[in-house]
Amino acid sequence: MIDLIIFLSLLALGYGAGTWAEKRHYRSIFQRETATINLPAVTLRSVNVPEDKIRSARLVVGSAVISVDYFKRILASLRNIFGGKVKSYESLIDRARREALLRMKEMAGDATVIVNVRIETSAVGKQSKRKNIGCLEAMAYGTALTLEE
Repeated sequence: MIDLIIFLSLLALGYGAGTWAEKRHYRSIFQRETATINLPAVTLRSVNVPEDKIRSARLVVGSAVISVDYFKRILASLRNIFGGKVKSYESLIDRARREALLRMKEMAGDATVIVNVRIETSAVGKQSKRKNIGCLEAMAYGTALTLEE
């Protein structure tokens, strides 16, 4: 009986700590997205600007690795049994993608626009026997253009 109480207590503690950390990260993401809203990041291959107006062009990259907590792993395992959307992993992918885009924008500095933006994701630390994902990496990259006024 004591083992069950300890297990449930640790499960509740993990849920509370994971939820708190995730909410804190989302607040940080929202604040930084608001600060970089004036720097467009588009998937277009180029902008319709004469080449003599482009002052500089450089590759910018942003990468983020977000870990899965044990509570989300348990929820995902239950979803595998019953089927349906795995919301616990959806928030993980969303956070990693948004964080990678923000880091790419931060690397762009004083650029006018980022073109040809692409996002790649991969599982990091995947356990082969259990097929569990340990972490998720998202990488965003593009070409930062600084245009003359």
